[in-house]
Amino acid sequence: MPRLDDDPARIPLSHRVPDLGALELLLSVARHGSLGRAAKELGISQPAASGRVRTMERQLGVALLDRSPRGSTLTDAGALVTDWARRIVEAAEAFDAGAQALRDRRDSRLRVAASMTIAEYLLPGWLIALRAERPGTAVSLLAGNSVQVARRLLLGEADLGFVEGLTTPEGLDGTVVAHDRLVVVVAPVHPWARRRTLLTPQELAATPLILRERGSGTRQVLDAALAGHGGLAQPLLELSSTTAVKSAAESGAGPCVLSELALGEELSARRLVPVPLTGVRLRRQLRAVWPTGHRPAGPARDLLSLTARTG
Repeated sequence: MPRLDDDPARIPLSHRVPDLGALELLLSVARHGSLGRAAKELGISQPAASGRVRTMERQLGVALLDRSPRGSTLTDAGALVTDWARRIVEAAEAFDAGAQALRDRRDSRLRVAASMTIAEYLLPGWLIALRAERPGTAVSLLAGNSVQVARRLLLGEADLGFVEGLTTPEGLDGTVVAHDRLVVVVAPVHPWARRRTLLTPQELAATPLILRERGSGTRQVLDAALAGHGGLAQPLLELSSTTAVKSAAESGAGPCVLSELALGEELSARRLVPVPLTGVRLRRQLRAVWPTGHRPAGPARDLLSLTARTG
């Protein structure tokens, strides 16, 4: 166990943050107001639960619970930590839903194909909601760019797809399930991070960018938006995943243009800085799609309905 006076930067994150089981225990105590009832809910003994809480308190350096014969209540610090814990557990649930869908299950009854941005940032939440309503539904997920999603649907390899291009691909029907905006971002060391004037479409078009590959919805929207301003310059880098594009931009290699959905953490931590753009709107609609004439049925219909309520 690291000492509290150790340099935090030199201690691995896994030693600084309580494990998922401990955070679930804290949330259970907050719900029940009792360490004993929380322990029973999680299937552990009360001494084990008490030990986990004490370990968390030593690890974080703050008291989390006030214990009394009437039960356990959160301290002020404990209430704040519980709010943070809830976000981590919700993120873990989304991770689990996405990971389960990626497994190649022979008994899968719903095959979903989704473009990368939707698969990473929206679909896990939809799958959690589907699991709550239809816990017996097995889902498999095929992730790729929007062109690949359309191809899988037309080949009968998926029951329902999600794309992020400008229009519904040929041979498919669809409906809008969400809206999105593309953002120009650079590393804080890039000259554009300190510019005082708005970026023009002509400047953006003339600048070699770090881009997603052709066929991605992000690239389609950017190509169309800048077609009347000289068209995109030869890419500085062309990468097949959003994560790779962000990493290259964070290194200071150059500007990139990505979905606002994908940039929350980087913008909050100022690892990337938005560059205001004038003269062009980089907005797009995110669509659920399926083969023309074959309206989704069964689990696919249920998932489509959930996107309308949670998207």
